Amino acid sequence: MLDSPALAALLRSRAALLALRAPLSWVNVATGAPIVIDGQTLDARTQWLLTVFEKSKRPEIHGLPLRDARIQFDTYMKALSASLLPMGMGDPPIGEIVDRTIPGPAGALPIRLYRPADAAASRLPAILFLHGGSWTLGSLDAYDLPCRFLATTAGCLVMAVDYRLAPEHRFPAAVDDSLAAWRWLAANAEAIGALPRRLVVAGDAAGGTLAAVVAQQTRGEATPPALQLLLYPILDLAMSTRSYELFGEGFLTTRRSMEWTRAQYLDDPLDVDDPRVSPLRADDLAGQPPALIYTAGFDIVRDEGAIYAEKLRAAGVRVVYRNFDSLIHGFVGMRGALQAAARAMDDVVAGLRHELAQLG
Repeated sequence: MLDSPALAALLRSRAALLALRAPLSWVNVATGAPIVIDGQTLDARTQWLLTVFEKSKRPEIHGLPLRDARIQFDTYMKALSASLLPMGMGDPPIGEIVDRTIPGPAGALPIRLYRPADAAASRLPAILFLHGGSWTLGSLDAYDLPCRFLATTAGCLVMAVDYRLAPEHRFPAAVDDSLAAWRWLAANAEAIGALPRRLVVAGDAAGGTLAAVVAQQTRGEATPPALQLLLYPILDLAMSTRSYELFGEGFLTTRRSMEWTRAQYLDDPLDVDDPRVSPLRADDLAGQPPALIYTAGFDIVRDEGAIYAEKLRAAGVRVVYRNFDSLIHGFVGMRGALQAAARAMDDVVAGLRHELAQLG
């Protein structure tokens, strides 16, 4: 039975989904003039989603008890990831999902393996996926639909990791778990049906941070990532880029919520300078695997992704960078509710498939 925080979050998320089904002509009237900032125009339905959240009095995470914040995050992720198409017209069916544990730095580390249909006897590229949620929120269940989507559309084995969360487990616990998961995948790729030379490390938001750290920290190892896929990654917790000034309020992820996140994650404010916290601050970026970096236009961490892409290129790393200029932070978990997010994720997968094909 749902307790009151879970029920409240569920009702808000369902109300948001119902509102998002309104005809676009009505949405344009309800939201008013388009929002244009820095030469970018916010997607109309995304603008309507933000309006619905505001009208529903959806509390920000920094104003909630931690348990309630986690419930709200997971509930919205599940609701906004779910396809609005009729049954049988959504994503291709998944072939197999296996929950298990692997050895981690603090004991058993839960993972979830996804294999696409009709691939039981095939060796596939594999994606280590590290979820977002500001190092304090998120779960395997919250990201179940995005991981299914990646597995079925990219034709990859996906390994999602339930790394330890702050504040119960502060930095560097999430980093240590992510590195342990990568090294397990690299050592056991053949055993689980993956191709050892076609392994990808990926993540969104805080998970994008962790993926970037894995790419940096595994240089010189026997099996480093063949690719890194970073989706609106958080790359510098100093929070000093221009996009923090432009989008610090009103676009779902706010400066206050990021400051709350930083306080939960770090014991020492000086850890901001550690490249395992702020990968953008690494002195040497040479020798990285090719990177696919995707940002959202109306996102406080937009500029970090763009700067990181340029720094990687300057270090001789092959980079594909794209800014989805009409979207907001978190679009990986909105593809069921926002057509623009669904198109963006289709483009992400197309880019990933192209880069994997280049590996031979």
